[in-house]
Amino acid sequence: MWHADTGTAEPVSYRIMDDETIVPLVLAKDQSVHVVFRKDATLQAMKVPARSFETIKQLDGAWTVSFPPERGAPSSAIMQQLQPLNESADSGIKHFSGIATYTKGFTPPRRCRKGQPLWLDLGDVRELADVSVNGQTAGSAWHAPFRVDVGPYLRKGRNVLSIKVANLWVNRLIGDAQPGTKKITFTSMPTYRADAKLLPSGLIGPVKLQTETQTLRK
Repeated sequence: MWHADTGTAEPVSYRIMDDETIVPLVLAKDQSVHVVFRKDATLQAMKVPARSFETIKQLDGAWTVSFPPERGAPSSAIMQQLQPLNESADSGIKHFSGIATYTKGFTPPRRCRKGQPLWLDLGDVRELADVSVNGQTAGSAWHAPFRVDVGPYLRKGRNVLSIKVANLWVNRLIGDAQPGTKKITFTSMPTYRADAKLLPSGLIGPVKLQTETQTLRK
């Protein structure tokens, strides 16, 4: 099974019945993979341990969210808990389009060992995320499952997590259609009306730290 987005490959379970090769797959929403037949099989069936993820810590509580200038939103805001940007009481945040940066400090659980994979599961993201830990880029995620390995970048004690999230510009276009609003965007033709429905936007979460295990499916 080959993942075009990362360039990585992994063996996959299969069984051959009546001259057909059956490959069971478990895919996340909107996920896709390439099933590659590289050479003839020497066995009628093979089971490969399946990857599973165990949550060891959920990053609850407040996040600092910063916004670029001249996009209608304040320079920064404190979110007591993650929620879609479009549900904010602040009109500038509610209609924000661009790249919002979410920052939070955290301490990894003691069971985490340096060098071992430790996955950051971002939950729901609309639409793209770029993850940094202690100023080092850990990776990007643009489809479910929104998951990045942050293990190599962790240190003992307090760590700083930064997640840049880019969304669509639909909400800003709707914001610009509100009566008396100073427009941020420009389009050559009319787009969304003021009463159009806003789209879910930003880092929605929940954000979790996860370890990986492998088990054989029955």
